[in-house]
Amino acid sequence: METLLDLGREYQNRFAALAPYRDAVWKVLVKGFFQNYIETNATVLDLGAGWGEFTRNIQAGRRIAMDLNPDMPARVGPGVETILQDCSQTWQLPDNSVDVIFTSNFFEHLLTKDALRRTLMEGLRCLKPGGRIIALGPNIRVLHGTYWDFWDHYLALSDRAMTEVLTLTGYSVERAVPRFLPYSMSLGLTPPVALVGLYLKLPFLWRFFGKQFLVVARKPFA
Repeated sequence: METLLDLGREYQNRFAALAPYRDAVWKVLVKGFFQNYIETNATVLDLGAGWGEFTRNIQAGRRIAMDLNPDMPARVGPGVETILQDCSQTWQLPDNSVDVIFTSNFFEHLLTKDALRRTLMEGLRCLKPGGRIIALGPNIRVLHGTYWDFWDHYLALSDRAMTEVLTLTGYSVERAVPRFLPYSMSLGLTPPVALVGLYLKLPFLWRFFGKQFLVVARKPFA
């Protein structure tokens, strides 16, 4: 069984050398794309926040980061509330308190499908009516065996599977993109940061280089 110490060590080994580059890329991704889904006065939860690249760069009225990684609170930056807990258990948040849940490259690390289902149900409870979940992750349909290059990938997910489980747990899916971003910076893919912004503006390129899905869904108003 993986320990919290193992989790911290994994992040260190996988991401430390690229930390400044990753932060610069996320700055472009947030400004050029994800901020469009998030009002600047919104309450945003970064689920599986890791080292907080998204959290640091998003403009929001209230920013919350949730992860089990013990290094997370020291990494996310000032002004961010932190929650260290298993996301498949009851969240330390009240009902109808969050405008947007964002999660990137996280759900595939959950141990079971039931853990994912319970996580999504907690998200539905905590989202305000009409609130969004934005889920980004590697797409098994286009990655095939490469999906398993990380030993801590447990769930094989695709845009179709993500759409289905969100629907089954009570969300209304409003956008599903099978191919969005390339796979992983931790595998050595480090294009110039300036090209990231250009890539976001040219969706036809996504069909060739995109290996991660993007699924956006809402909590119904009633």
